[in-house]
Amino acid sequence: MDLINYLLPKIEHFQFLGYWVVLLVALLESLAFVGIVVPGSTFIVFIGALSARGYWDLADMIWFATIGAILGDGISYSLGKRGKILFKKENRIFKAGYLAKGEAFFKRHGAKSVFLGRFVGPLRPVIPFIAGLSRMEARQFYLWNVISAIIWAGASLLLGYFFGQTWTLVEVWSSRVAIFVAALVLFFVTLYLLEKFFLTKGKQLFEIVRSASITIFRNISARPGVQLFVRNHPGFAKLLQSRLNTGKFSGLPLSLLVIAFLYILLALMGVIEDIISQESIVAFDSRFENLLYVYRSPMLVKIFLWITLLGKAKIIFSLSLIFSLLFWIWNKRDYILPLWISICGSYIFFFFGKIALHRQRPAGIGVYDESFFSFPSGHATIAIAFYGFIAYLLIRQTGRWRCKLNLSFAAMTLIAAIGFSRLYLGVHFLSDVLGGYLLGLLWLIIGICMTELLPLGKAGAPILSLSPPMLRVSSGFLLLCGVGFYTYSGLNYHPVKQAVAERFASRVVVNDIPEAFANNRLPRFTESITGQTRRPLNVGFFAVNDEVIVQAMQKGGWKVADPVDFSSAAKSIKTLLQGKNYPSSPVSPAFWNGQANEMSFEKAVPPDAFRKRYELRIWKTDMLTGEGKRGYAGLVTLATGFRWWAIPLISPDIDSAREELSRDLQRGGRLSYCSGESFVKQLSRKESENSPFFTDGRIVIITLR
Repeated sequence: MDLINYLLPKIEHFQFLGYWVVLLVALLESLAFVGIVVPGSTFIVFIGALSARGYWDLADMIWFATIGAILGDGISYSLGKRGKILFKKENRIFKAGYLAKGEAFFKRHGAKSVFLGRFVGPLRPVIPFIAGLSRMEARQFYLWNVISAIIWAGASLLLGYFFGQTWTLVEVWSSRVAIFVAALVLFFVTLYLLEKFFLTKGKQLFEIVRSASITIFRNISARPGVQLFVRNHPGFAKLLQSRLNTGKFSGLPLSLLVIAFLYILLALMGVIEDIISQESIVAFDSRFENLLYVYRSPMLVKIFLWITLLGKAKIIFSLSLIFSLLFWIWNKRDYILPLWISICGSYIFFFFGKIALHRQRPAGIGVYDESFFSFPSGHATIAIAFYGFIAYLLIRQTGRWRCKLNLSFAAMTLIAAIGFSRLYLGVHFLSDVLGGYLLGLLWLIIGICMTELLPLGKAGAPILSLSPPMLRVSSGFLLLCGVGFYTYSGLNYHPVKQAVAERFASRVVVNDIPEAFANNRLPRFTESITGQTRRPLNVGFFAVNDEVIVQAMQKGGWKVADPVDFSSAAKSIKTLLQGKNYPSSPVSPAFWNGQANEMSFEKAVPPDAFRKRYELRIWKTDMLTGEGKRGYAGLVTLATGFRWWAIPLISPDIDSAREELSRDLQRGGRLSYCSGESFVKQLSRKESENSPFFTDGRIVIITLR
């Protein structure tokens, strides 16, 4: 996420280059056999999503992708005319059997194979090559080539465009539906599909990667220059050969783990650097935490308190003792030292990491108080180090592929749940959890390497000789003790709730909101969760407290939007499907100064009250008048309907909504003073694709009795 947030602003400076990059990727993705390893379709879909956010013109991008696809297939077709000599029986990639199957497929489908192959990933870069081998007529080939390229490019980019719009859908509807439930369902569905894919295709995929790697290595080794280098440097060649040996752990497996260790270490250093230098990830951290705060509910808090308990020190150490005893009676004593090295190393490093960075916890939104520093998350670190290590040992002991996958995905789900619990409870930032995961992975790799390099299976005679029934009873008893201790701890786990503290420690006494914004360098525009500039604020309030604003809005005919919970989400879905009106439906949150809006109001516009309504979002500030009235910042807009039956359409004229609010408050009789002042420059801008707005740049300042 941090990488994407970093790259998106840079893309704006290379927009024209992006069209040519897409052309090149589409070409490579269609090029004979190169396309097997180039994830071109995924990249094209991603570009379509960025086009939905206004970075490129979708129509132009379709033409560039089409041209690249046509050229790639054309080159593959030309290579195929002279490429039969590549196919040999001993080759692992260019097998003669592949050629026979390709030719059979081509004969069975004829010219249609060029069109159909474009939409089948593994066949896309192969079919044009086969067409050339089969001496297909060039005119016929290019006819199907062009037609399929246009359809493929358009479909891929439009799919990405749809996903890009779906992100907008999530942002604007996130409070009208149970986004938490939707995200949870999406997470488990994704895990299920991944597990099903690896269960059915995993072994084949690994075999393809292994075979391709061996073929590439042999082809490189056979080159005269490489052979000459090997003869002149036998020591280096021997070292390289030992590093690539797949027959023992100290060969290729250890080499891959070392590479992974270095990559994770660099990623962790990058996160630390971004936090120290206050990069975009810090701004996203704050917005994401405030967004989760909006969706907090007592029931979910209870659930996540039980989940977060799984990462507490007393639970981890009690489970570690239990598994150590299990390893002892199972005669797997060589597992015990790596387990404790992973756990203790993780604790030591995240402890000193917290001291070194001194990062404060999220302010004012934690469910309970945490006395220590924030980065990295100790729960996330130990979740990877301990539960990941236990899962690895269990996977190591089972021989069934299905069991290995079930254990892997169960461990990933548990680790993800522990990390997310820290975010939902408001005691960590997202980058804290990411940093904890990376640190835990480092110690997990260390533990795995120790386990594999120790003489496992040669521990000598068992110290305890238990019969199989007694062994099962003892193991069950120890595991039951662990479950009992966790249950007892959960029933007695009542962390101290944070008192609702005053958000602003200092006050800025003002009588003029635009001047206060200038003096305190406050943002004048709202933001998306990723920090993109949205519409400008267009209304300000001075009131004694929140209740005065609520009473004034109700007198003016506005309703307080319902809070975000399962009841309001279910009611929103029901009224949406039935086409009925829900006058107080939850309003989607917006961000200003890194904070989600703290109050929201709405007013339906008959006769189509379901689709057309005014929406007001309000944020508290630290501004006070001389009479002790607090300053509030707000944005009022008019939703005029829906796009794709789901995304609300916002009227581009935000000034009319501002004037409507002023008139309603005047009619309500709670307004004591109202004035319009210049706030931003006159603007006419596309906030995002298909979401323009314009304004005269004025803000209405309303003082309430």
